[in-house]
Amino acid sequence: MRRLFDFLFPKQKSVPKEQPVSLSRGSSQAPARPDEAKVQEKQYPMQTRLHKVEAYVGDTLEAAKVRRSLVAEALPNATSIQQIPVSKEEFDDRGFYAQVYGAHCENVVGFLPLPIGVIGPLHVNDEQFYVPMATTEGALIASVNRGAMAIQKSGGAFATVTRDGMTRSPVVELDSARAATDFAKRLEEPSTFKKLQAVFGTTTAHGKLQAISCTVAGRYVYIRFKASTGDAMGMNMVGKGVDTIMQEILTWQESIQLVSLSSNMCTDKKPSAMNWINGRGKSVVCDVTIPETVVKRVLRTTIEEMVQLNTVKNLVGSSLAGGIGGNNAHASNIVTAMFLATGQDPAQNVESSNCLLMMEKLENPNRLYVSVTMPSIEVGTIGGGTNLAVQKACLGMLGIKPERNDVPGEKAKKLACIVAATVLAGELSLNAALCTNDLIAAHMKLNRASTSTGS
Repeated sequence: MRRLFDFLFPKQKSVPKEQPVSLSRGSSQAPARPDEAKVQEKQYPMQTRLHKVEAYVGDTLEAAKVRRSLVAEALPNATSIQQIPVSKEEFDDRGFYAQVYGAHCENVVGFLPLPIGVIGPLHVNDEQFYVPMATTEGALIASVNRGAMAIQKSGGAFATVTRDGMTRSPVVELDSARAATDFAKRLEEPSTFKKLQAVFGTTTAHGKLQAISCTVAGRYVYIRFKASTGDAMGMNMVGKGVDTIMQEILTWQESIQLVSLSSNMCTDKKPSAMNWINGRGKSVVCDVTIPETVVKRVLRTTIEEMVQLNTVKNLVGSSLAGGIGGNNAHASNIVTAMFLATGQDPAQNVESSNCLLMMEKLENPNRLYVSVTMPSIEVGTIGGGTNLAVQKACLGMLGIKPERNDVPGEKAKKLACIVAATVLAGELSLNAALCTNDLIAAHMKLNRASTSTGS
């Protein structure tokens, strides 16, 4: 194990062995080589070449076990990675099927093995994480990992939730456009909102109705309800509350007819300008300022090339394509991989991947400012697939596994921030690869390996 430790933690010529790793914002100094005993005590973050474990161990199964142990030793939150099964002997098949029955899947015939990799350490909001991602796309994790390294060497990223609320939008039919208009005005009156907020409150102790907005089209009224949902993603919670509200509304007059509890103005699992502009779930902004030396050494390009590429490709190109929410290179890659690993609804990748990537050159000294604005990240840390054992372990790696004394909503917000920061890392690396025309070469190397390698 000592030889493996030496291999994964190579000596840094530019930094004395005794110097501790600096995690302060703005520090670009290379980390010291950790002392083995101190790593065991979790006093240092892990700065490793994890992708080379297979080459050293010579066996792919053993390499996965070794890598899992090394990550578990790296950061306090990462210890739950040990609960992710590496082999069939570690997988509780009976417990899995018992948990799935009646909750997650019908007509079950088996399960689908999907590899989970990690990127990191990812430095965001003065914390570090090893981020789990489930994917079969070779080169994706390697690429995002490079972006995480650029963020780490730049002092870390900052992310914050600017809006938080899940929506459901039923549609009702009235006798005429005048009746529909009068009905919409009544719904949006403060006194009406207060009454319906109380009705919503009878259905849950974890959510609160925040707003009601109406859109009239002929004699139809599309009502968009928005509510906070604590640490749950919240579709079921909001759906139940809105259904109860609608039953109350239907008693107002016989001419009001409910056409559908969902009118597609919610908007769930479909591209829409509604989510892009007004948000849905968590609206998050995340940014980092990268020194010119990091752009050159880690991303292997220049500030000017990155800014030009982002303008021509992600802003102008997406505009010419008529895209909505697609002003980025591959946000959906990262969102989907994280959703699968952490038990989110993968179909909500559609709106959760809405992302505006911005890049600017800052001077004196030269730096690259990069931000992602993601208005509709739909995530939760309780409910749905987050209850499954492996997905719960992945949440634990991020320090967001639910605990009894949690402040409602804070861990779901934290997950949304980590998603945005990981997207930022992925965008940095892929756009840099496009600047240097390395994209295809990387995929040919990492996505075409022989299946006979290892055991």
